[in-house]
Order: sequence, then structure tokens, then C-alpha cells
Amino acid sequence: MSGCDHPGLLPMEAALERLLALADAAPIEQVEQVVLAEADGRVLAEPLIAALDLPPWANSAMDGYALRLADCNGQALPISQRIQAGTAPTPLESGTCARIFTGAPLPEGADTVEMQENVELDEAGRVHFREPLKVGQNVRAQGQETRSGECVLPAGTRLGPIELGLAASLGAARLSVRRRLRVAVLSTGDELVEPGQALGPGQIYNSNRRLLIAWLQRLGCSVVDAGILPDDLQRTREALRALGEVDLILSTGGVSVGEADFLGIALREAGELALWKLAIKPGKPLTFGHYQGVPVIGLPGNPASTLVTFGLLARPYMLRRLGVQRVEPLSFAVPAGFTWGKPGMRREYLRARLEHGRVVPYANQSSGVLRSAAWAEGLAEVMEGSTLAEGDMLRFIPLSEILG
Repeated sequence: MSGCDHPGLLPMEAALERLLALADAAPIEQVEQVVLAEADGRVLAEPLIAALDLPPWANSAMDGYALRLADCNGQALPISQRIQAGTAPTPLESGTCARIFTGAPLPEGADTVEMQENVELDEAGRVHFREPLKVGQNVRAQGQETRSGECVLPAGTRLGPIELGLAASLGAARLSVRRRLRVAVLSTGDELVEPGQALGPGQIYNSNRRLLIAWLQRLGCSVVDAGILPDDLQRTREALRALGEVDLILSTGGVSVGEADFLGIALREAGELALWKLAIKPGKPLTFGHYQGVPVIGLPGNPASTLVTFGLLARPYMLRRLGVQRVEPLSFAVPAGFTWGKPGMRREYLRARLEHGRVVPYANQSSGVLRSAAWAEGLAEVMEGSTLAEGDMLRFIPLSEILG
């Protein structure tokens, strides 16, 4: 494989670098406290510091018998107490063992736990240990996971079920998080009609706005649905003024420089916009600028182009504004289950899935075909200027990595 640059087209890496620099210059700094039940998908504003050791005391990793190894010497031990999880044991009597259950605190003086499967009880109720023992086996030491005062999750961590479970295990009932990003979503054009309405001549249903609103809600954003803006300059101005306080204006259909692009005209009257021509396919046109100081991202209008540019560019931009540092999706290399004989000037993101360990693209890769993404499991990246034979390795980005 090889890469090539094309004059006038912005490579993906350069576009992402520019967007992240712009995001770093406009961070969301307001912080709020939320209970754990409301923190899923939010971004930590302050590090989570452990307020206790975890586990807070040595405990048993098995159902079995706790003992002091020095007391064993190959001989049977009587049982002096029974310790269940949630109870406080007494110190272990010399020359005895304790019946203990998983998660129960180790009694003072014990240093070893043998699992119940490896012992025998005689008629007198004494425990015979059949296997060699060593100090510390089957014992979870105090603080083996976390020590009090340790930073467990850094600021900028995006919280999910695992992180919330960890916070709960440390007794944290509330967390400091960045406030939600407020995003206004709008579409333009008299050709767009909402689902449920009758289509007129030359009209299509508006799918991009529904795609983006659902996606933004998964990202934890507060969404302002600005609807479909008509091809009328004055009504477009009024709709923009009615947006209220938002952190980002997100449009689909692009914001061009044409005289019929009323959204572009209205935005430029109170701000500035730059049209980027990206060296990717689908998704060549992308607009970035500001309207009355509010960042604006104009995505291309074809559904597959909207999906690719939002997932790989707009999503990282928004996460970085919330303080997340690792914003690029995880990916992995897989062998191609197809051939690619014509090297292109732009990097292509094929809607594809894995079959028998190889990546296979959807047959119709038109930027207007959203069904390709519904069928796909991810995006297969074909580098600009490259060809592929079956079995050649290429990067695969699972859709699960960018949809949430």
C-alpha cells in the first residue's frame, strides 16, 4: 500500500488535527455534580480519587478454610469459627482453622485459604489438607486493587458501566462531570420532508437529522432540533436567532458559497465559514466556521457521507471539547476479502462486515445509500493511491466504536 497527497484536498489526518486544535481552544469548562445513576456517558471533570483501600480488608477468594500455615505442619485442624461475607470474625485461635466463604474477611492471624474441594473432614470434624499449601494462596490482600488516595480515573474519562461500577465500589455516590454539550441540529432545503408526511414532486424524506439526533443523544449531548430550514433567507435568519445558547451548530447538506445556499449566506452575515475539501470518500465537502461566536460544522448531505464525516471528524471534535483525550476509534487490521484494482486520489471508507475472518464490502458503496451502513459492521479503510489483492491487510473500524 502507498499514500499520496492531492493538491487542494485536505488529508484526513490534517482535518482531524485542525478540528482537535479548534476543540482544544473552546473547551466546555462548566462542571456539575451528578449521581451515579445519571453519569453514564458523561465525562469526568475531576479525577476520581480512592477514599479507601480496595478491598478494605484481606478477604477470601474461595469458599474454603482459613488457617495460619505455620499451624498446619501436615496435620488436621479443628474448626474454631464460621465466617460469612458481611460478618466480622474474631482472631483465629492458635492451632485451628476457620470455615470461610468467598468475600468474607480473613480473621486476624490467618494467612492462607484452602479451597473446600481440596480438604477432607474426619468424624471429629477436623480438616485434613490434601494438597501442598503456601502463604497467601486464595487470599485477596487489602488494597490489592486500589490504595486510598490513588487516582483511579483521570479527568477526561468518559464514563460507562464499568467506570460507574468502579466508582460505586469505592463508595462514590456523586461525580463531577462536564456539563452536556448543547448542539443545534438543522437541515436545509425545500426538497426535504419529515417522515409521515406525503412526498411532493422532487422531495425526499429527511433521514440525516434523525440519524444525527439519535447519535448525539448517545453521546450525551443536549440537542436542539431546529428542524428543516426552508429555502428562504429571512426565515433562515429567524431560525438561527431562535436557537438560543448552544455550543455547536451542526448542519447537513453542506454550507456552500452558492447564491441559493441561504444557510451559508445567513451564517456568513454574522460569522465566518471555511469550506474544506477532504481527501476522503464518501464525504469530500466539510464546512467549519463560527456564527456569532458559536462553532459551526456543516456536514455533506448524502447519508453515508454524513455518517463517515460525523463519526470520524465531528464526534472526536465534540468529545475533545469535553476534555476526552483519546478520541479516535479503536481499529484493527484484517485481511481483505475483495480486490481493489483502481487506486484513487481519496481515502475510501467502505461500509463492510467481517465474513470468515475477512472484510467484505457492501455491493453498493454510493454515498446516498444508508442501507449499506445498516448492513455493515464497520468501515474498511482503503488508503489513497493503493490497490488491494485478496488477503492484503487493511484497517477496519467497528461501527460500535463510533456510534456511542
